[in-house]
Amino acid sequence: MANNRTPRDLASRDTLSRAVYVPPSALPDPTPEPGWSYRWVATHINGHPNPHYSLRMREGWVPVKAEDHPELMLPANANGNVEHGGLMLCKMPEEKVVVRNEHYQRQSESNIEAVDNTLMRQSDARMPLFNERKSTTSFGKGNK
Repeated sequence: MANNRTPRDLASRDTLSRAVYVPPSALPDPTPEPGWSYRWVATHINGHPNPHYSLRMREGWVPVKAEDHPELMLPANANGNVEHGGLMLCKMPEEKVVVRNEHYQRQSESNIEAVDNTLMRQSDARMPLFNERKSTTSFGKGNK
């Protein structure tokens, strides 16, 4: 038998590799600018104006102009802002986003603490309630 095969470690499969399909994202990503955070804000939901849109504007989100991001290639609305399917691209300075996120984190921790206090207030010495926020994982019993 002739031994005219190429060793497997020398063979390259680059030409045989399959193309990988990557589905397009539902919303295009803007080119990032240093110091700014971007977010798509709902202006309409099911064809009706979003009542929370003005809240987002009061939080500090500013609509992005289509002329500032031509790479998105989306038609602009009447005001020249980038819109796609009832969502408007907005931006906010990163420092303001960090402060906003810290506020909501503190609010969430305060709510958890209030629930814990209410739960422990109902605890009875005869049947105490335990509220541990830990979980453990074990895999079977050891060979002892």
